[in-house]
Amino acid sequence: MATVYGIEYTVKNSKGEVVDSNKGQAPLEFIAGKGQIIPGLEKALENMNEGEEKTITVPAVEAYGEYNEEMIQEVPRDQFEGIDLQKGMTLYGQTPDGQTIAVTVKDFDDEKVVVDYNHPLAGEDLTFDVKVATKREATADEALTGVVGGAAAGEHCGSGNCGCGH
Repeated sequence: MATVYGIEYTVKNSKGEVVDSNKGQAPLEFIAGKGQIIPGLEKALENMNEGEEKTITVPAVEAYGEYNEEMIQEVPRDQFEGIDLQKGMTLYGQTPDGQTIAVTVKDFDDEKVVVDYNHPLAGEDLTFDVKVATKREATADEALTGVVGGAAAGEHCGSGNCGCGH
């Protein structure tokens, strides 16, 4: 049977900067084995019990992957018509199969825009201060749909970092 975890966490990048946290908010709930959180964190949580706290370092390869220079592309400027471009800004788009993707604007001029398709945390070893707030067996609905709390038939979870993409 699948396990549902509810976790409280703070995550820091390799420079020690906090990049995300849900402390003081509702726990992040996910179903183990469904690819809903980064693999290295999920693997480390497998042996933790409810109420347990731990600091976990997840290497880049088990987080958002290594940084890939081939994921940087030049795109014609006219594809960004009406957007006030700024270096470092994140833009969202859709792949041909409907998945949401984020790109970072690296540079631009009148002719082209250089975008980076790497996840902003690619190449980063991440450190999580994590607490297992809840741990329980998944219901049959949750195990089938991959959605915590049981969803109506036909609904499914998106591939967002921290929960459902609906």
